[in-house]
Amino acid sequence: MIKKKKDIRRESIMEEAARLFKQKGFGGTSMRDLAERVGMDAATMYHYISSKDEILKTICFDIASIYITQLSEIEKANTPFMDKLKALVRLHIHLMVTKGPEVSVANNDWKYLAPESLAEFKGLRSQYEKGLAGVIEQGILAGELKEVNRSVALFTLLSAVRWVELWWRPNRGISLEELENTILTILFNGLGK
Repeated sequence: MIKKKKDIRRESIMEEAARLFKQKGFGGTSMRDLAERVGMDAATMYHYISSKDEILKTICFDIASIYITQLSEIEKANTPFMDKLKALVRLHIHLMVTKGPEVSVANNDWKYLAPESLAEFKGLRSQYEKGLAGVIEQGILAGELKEVNRSVALFTLLSAVRWVELWWRPNRGISLEELENTILTILFNGLGK
């Protein structure tokens, strides 16, 4: 499918907005800042987007949609539960490397969503956490995973990969594959020999 020029320009605005929101925060970024960054005046920019709130909502819900869709596919896969958890961790790392600013916005600025969007977004976050917790629970019940506190396991996995969005840069001398494999080894096998 060929994208229209307007859609391409809108995507460019969204990407720059995510970078600015990550850098300055949602509250610290003005539409004037964004217009300047994308090289157009504010009036022209409103042809592509209606408000800063629309940008935030789009970024947050696009990222949530990716997580929910991937979780659903991974849950349906006929693979061991450990492999499902590894796939979910890889998903987090991959998104943080390829869509770092967007993930950062969804992780940090979601609280600025308008009330109706905020409630829906919280619902999606909860749905994702419950789905991931379900994979852990099913793995434990199937005897594939160790008997551990499910909440601690869930939030340890999520927290253990959250730093990637802040740290990883292409010039760090580590490929995405090496980053993923190292994190998976530490999370699922530990550091001991």
